[in-house]
Amino acid sequence: MNVKLGRSLLGLLVPILLLGDVLSPGARDTSQAKKPKVFDEKADGKKQVADAVAMATREHKRILLEFGANWCAWCVKLHQLFETDNSVSDELKADYVVALIDRNEDHNKDLMVKYGAEYNYGYPFLVVLDSDGKHLITQHSEDFEAGDHYNPPKVLSFLKEWAPKR
Repeated sequence: MNVKLGRSLLGLLVPILLLGDVLSPGARDTSQAKKPKVFDEKADGKKQVADAVAMATREHKRILLEFGANWCAWCVKLHQLFETDNSVSDELKADYVVALIDRNEDHNKDLMVKYGAEYNYGYPFLVVLDSDGKHLITQHSEDFEAGDHYNPPKVLSFLKEWAPKR
């Protein structure tokens, strides 16, 4: 094919491809739109903690606060691990009341300060409270990372370490 004809075809092909995106937006990568909403961006974190304390007191469990934001890939990965890894999920159900605290922009910043994570803590991070709401530990989630994912045995070990003594 000669160069002139190739450029002409390319000139026709580009607008057709662009028009295809307009007419069929599903053809483009919409991974941003498909990302799950893990954190309630309007929820009052103090109320979430109070509700978790009430439930944990009744059920004799610990409270696990997961601080993060919906735009945070590592936050979504940790939440997915909580839901899909059977050993982690079973441990959470048995010993914890979980509250997902949104930290998008300055939302619930007061809780971040309260639990000592205002400096040098990226997202997500975890806070464990006893059934009365007493702060036990604030934990970086990066300690559970293994390459591009979380290591389930490390997460499980942490959960078992801080589970209520029965």
